[in-house]
Amino acid sequence: MRRSAGAPPKRYAIVLIAAGALSACASGPKVPDWKIQSIGHVERFTAAYLKGDSRVEAREFDLARAETTRTGRPDLVARIELNRCAAHVASLDFDPCTGFEALRSDAAAPERAYADYLAGQPVDAAQAALLPEHHRAVAAGTAGAALPPDDDPFGRLIAAAVLMRRSQATPEVVAQAVDTASEQGWRRPLLAWLGVQARLAEARGDAPEGARIKRRMDLVQPAAGR
Repeated sequence: MRRSAGAPPKRYAIVLIAAGALSACASGPKVPDWKIQSIGHVERFTAAYLKGDSRVEAREFDLARAETTRTGRPDLVARIELNRCAAHVASLDFDPCTGFEALRSDAAAPERAYADYLAGQPVDAAQAALLPEHHRAVAAGTAGAALPPDDDPFGRLIAAAVLMRRSQATPEVVAQAVDTASEQGWRRPLLAWLGVQARLAEARGDAPEGARIKRRMDLVQPAAGR
């Protein structure tokens, strides 16, 4: 069943805390405040980045990082950094993930595998098994691997971007990424993926399609530079 309009995208905090960490049962120990707060900040900085709101993104990222640094655990801070990198990659920003790399030696194996995946590096079977299930086929380089389902829009953009980084993204993958970003109202990745689509149209000499895409980009552009 499709999510209702306005429902939050799944798995913004894709690598922040193991599944179920925030769902303590009534008889179990109370979840520490830093975990609850950091999850909220990760979701907000990711959403703000994708929407193109750099000011809110920077503030929420700093707060997420501050919550985890209070634990004195660099592996947790590495997860915050990696989540930020995932949002950048989804928007086709392939700059090095310097914040994570500074903490790589203290990061857990799943985070190291995820960082390699985001970087478009070869991932072996053991590393692929550590990734979220819907990313494993793409990570392993399986021919014709499907993107994550449409109820995981963030994951779809990440997987499409990894294919793009490897020069393996077909026009169909690019179109799926455009549709995903558009449906979510995520200005930053939408502009990036429309730019790819425009270049593809230009390369095949399709001037009308290129002009149509440019009109879409012009419509989105004014709100993207905040």
